Amino acid sequence: MRYELYYWPEIQGRGEFIRLALEEAAADYVDIARMPQRSRVGVPAMMRLLENRAADRPPFAPPVLKAGKQIIAQTANILLFLGPRLGLAPQSEAGRLWAHQLQLTIADLVTEVHDSHHPIASGLYYEEQKREAKRRAEDFRAERLPKFLDYFETAMTRNAGSRRYLIGRRLSYVDLSMFQVIAGLSYAFPRQMARRKPRWPRLMALHQHVAARPRVAAYLASSRRLAFNANGIFRHYPELDG
Repeated sequence: MRYELYYWPEIQGRGEFIRLALEEAAADYVDIARMPQRSRVGVPAMMRLLENRAADRPPFAPPVLKAGKQIIAQTANILLFLGPRLGLAPQSEAGRLWAHQLQLTIADLVTEVHDSHHPIASGLYYEEQKREAKRRAEDFRAERLPKFLDYFETAMTRNAGSRRYLIGRRLSYVDLSMFQVIAGLSYAFPRQMARRKPRWPRLMALHQHVAARPRVAAYLASSRRLAFNANGIFRHYPELDG
């Protein structure tokens, strides 16, 4: 099956969690919004999909995955769908639910990362809420960041299958997503992550392991992998890094 991914073309964002799974699995997919703007596809096609009032089950926002006639939205939901089809999810129902639970917790973390620089409103510029962002980021660095990463480190420690991965003995989409989280946090909060990374040795090892996988490494070195920037979820503002 050829998958169609709909997401904003200028940022990694939440779409990157899905791209990593598709790239690792060498899936046949097309990134619709990154296609030439002069054609009938690209961003206009994504907007038509989002604004289709005739759809029975319309998506609220990207990312959206089109698989045949199915249209699936929400990052964790898309990965729940793709995981078994790409060989990136446990075979048992209990294992798949555990993977989904971890992915939803990653989604919570990603939301808090975003809110560390946009605590008042997404529609306001960072400069319009800079004072509030500094206070929010201080709490994020001191309380929320370690709480989340301690949790995932513990999950790896308690993985009876292999302490190399978060679930079982094989790489899953959750491991790929955790790679993205560590990469994004290291970009957004380099001083904090450099200071605290000895606290999470298994997560740091997982990040290095995923980055070295041949298909992921090839993707990271390609033009398909956009750089982190000041418009995405993970943003680096030195004053928020403590």
